[in-house]
Amino acid sequence: MNTESVVEFLGNVPLLHRLPSSYLKRIAQVVVFKRYDRGDYVVRENQDVDGVYFLLEGQAQVLRSAGEEFVLKRFDFFGHGIFGDVYPADVVALSELTCLLLMSDHLALLETKSVWDSDKELDSRCLVEHILYLEPLDLNVFRGFTPPNAPTYGKVYGGQLVGQALAAASKTVETMKIVHNFHSYFLRVGDIDIPIIFEVNRLRDGTNFATRIVDAKQKGKTIFTLFASFQRKQQGYIHQESTMPHTPAPETLLPREEILERLVTDPLLPRDYRDEVATEINVPFPIDIRFCEPKESTKQTKSSPRLKYWFRAKGKLSDDDQALHRGVVAYASDLIFASISLNPHRREGMSVAALSLDHSMWFHRSLRADDWLLFVMVSPTVFDSRGFATGKMFNRKGELVASLTQEALVREAVNIKPSFGAKL
Repeated sequence: MNTESVVEFLGNVPLLHRLPSSYLKRIAQVVVFKRYDRGDYVVRENQDVDGVYFLLEGQAQVLRSAGEEFVLKRFDFFGHGIFGDVYPADVVALSELTCLLLMSDHLALLETKSVWDSDKELDSRCLVEHILYLEPLDLNVFRGFTPPNAPTYGKVYGGQLVGQALAAASKTVETMKIVHNFHSYFLRVGDIDIPIIFEVNRLRDGTNFATRIVDAKQKGKTIFTLFASFQRKQQGYIHQESTMPHTPAPETLLPREEILERLVTDPLLPRDYRDEVATEINVPFPIDIRFCEPKESTKQTKSSPRLKYWFRAKGKLSDDDQALHRGVVAYASDLIFASISLNPHRREGMSVAALSLDHSMWFHRSLRADDWLLFVMVSPTVFDSRGFATGKMFNRKGELVASLTQEALVREAVNIKPSFGAKL
């Protein structure tokens, strides 16, 4: 078997479901193949075990001295640490048996501190990865937090809910299946001061596809729901009709922070607007954004319901896992998306707000969230206080990597402090 086949096998072992794909690759590189004939003893009762065994082919029988017995099949496991250092039963091959043995020297690979790679301490990760950190509580339950340095705007930012929920769903799916679309619904305002519990419902596990529902809860109430579909990579037809628009290279454009600095010091802008922009500068932004057109309009002047900007995560992500990179892109996709529906309706002195109602995304190709992606968005219509926006994301090669839609409640703002409860 090649390494990729071993990784695919390991991704189906229940014991390893919480591990990031980088760990599965490392385990695949150090496991030892062990083969046994029918009737051979794999492990003897009350003897030291030299590691953890994963059943690759065949069946084995577990025999306890108390008379209990049961059969182990493909993807089952036994060995060191499962019942302590000394195994409490005989394990006998019922047929020709092949196991993968992870020796005791490598058992640290079975431990992880977070949903993503645990090689780096959490404090050393880039900010967006720190925000998407989840603590596993049970096989299908995870706990997320809103770090003090995360963008919040008075409530849990919608992209944080999307990214964390997608991370939770991804960790319940075998590693060879990657998310290809999700549909999410924002139900209540999230409280930034308390943890968020993510409960995953495993709707379906097929040969090539898997489906998950994730409910994000606070105080016993569901504040957000995400439906996600995962697919094993398959060969098929390829074509692309969408063409990436011509834009300046991201390196030639001003960072968002520098634009905000210029707005704050512009004497021609109203004082209250400049004060509002100043508060945004002080909020750490985990995504580097470079607007493609000069930022001549403000939140109080009319503009086209269209926008193009390059973006990427600030810092190098700790893992090449597509689950992580797609989660970061999903996090970033909610930052400005909803507000473009308001652009044609702005006026001086007017305060407007956009609240996301639902958010859907389709991933077409592999991508890197710490490399530049072009986000092209347009709002084709607003009606009955609901703005609708569509978006496309391209990599620097011009390949369409993702498509998006979002509907948001758009209306003149009312000075009501955000509180935990229904959004509407």
